[in-house]
Amino acid sequence: MGAVTGEETRTVRLRLDLAYDGGEFSGWARQPGRRTVQGVLEDALGTVLRSGPRGEAPPRVTVAGRTDAGVHARGQVAHVDVGAGALTAARGRADRAEVDVLTTRLAGVLPGDLVVRAVRHAPDGFDARFSALRRRYAYRVCDADAARDPLRRGWVLGHRRPLDVAAMDAAAGTLVGRHDFAAYCRPRPDATTIRTLEEFGWSRPTDGPDAGLVVAHVQADAFCHSMVRALVGASLAVGEGRRPATWPRALLDARRREGGATVVAPHGLTLEEVGYPPDDELARRAEQTRARRSAHDVEPPATPGCCG
Repeated sequence: MGAVTGEETRTVRLRLDLAYDGGEFSGWARQPGRRTVQGVLEDALGTVLRSGPRGEAPPRVTVAGRTDAGVHARGQVAHVDVGAGALTAARGRADRAEVDVLTTRLAGVLPGDLVVRAVRHAPDGFDARFSALRRRYAYRVCDADAARDPLRRGWVLGHRRPLDVAAMDAAAGTLVGRHDFAAYCRPRPDATTIRTLEEFGWSRPTDGPDAGLVVAHVQADAFCHSMVRALVGASLAVGEGRRPATWPRALLDARRREGGATVVAPHGLTLEEVGYPPDDELARRAEQTRARRSAHDVEPPATPGCCG
């Protein structure tokens, strides 16, 4: 048996840009006996990289933000550390870059509801989870019979009552800023519910793929569990006229989940984008995120979830 070389033991970090239809997944995180995005992706990586020099186990993938069962993603980001030797071996005799070959080979083994759009070498200091500055989601609702389309029922919430979008948008604006969102989050032990909600608004587009829908755009440094779907639930109560436009803010200030907003169905929710700082600030951002864990200085908690 030959000696193990430095190249065989060296690891490289790769950035993966992903999109998936969450309808048939039990969320992101790997769970025994369940089909999850992480499980399918890691198994595919293991298949593609199995020609590595020592037959490494499937690599572990770290994601920017975990999504719950039924939630979709267009702009998910993850990173994975792989052996340099395994990556070279997976390229074989192809005359293309290793990351391009890996992208193609993943496309050949992944199911149709999970796409790795690009694989690239991660910049120094990059951490998909801790380097992220913000996550941006959209929630889509159809409240008009004329706009109902059975082909998009898997990612648009059907709503039988007409909605007052102006009232919803006004109410949403009162929640923007740094607050304790305990009334809109499912509590987790030792996890802060303070978040900086950078953007929250509603519109009814008149053109483009969302024409005729009612769409929420929600952006924050991070989200606690069920947060976006609870924000949407509060907005729908305002849009239907069941609650005044002041109610979502009053709920926020009360900091109590009991009797609060309904958590709406997951299939209307899509992770659209994860934002990162310039490459030379990635490591510093990751360090800051790891350090800020108190309830008075919020960053993503130890197990940052989606809004699910």
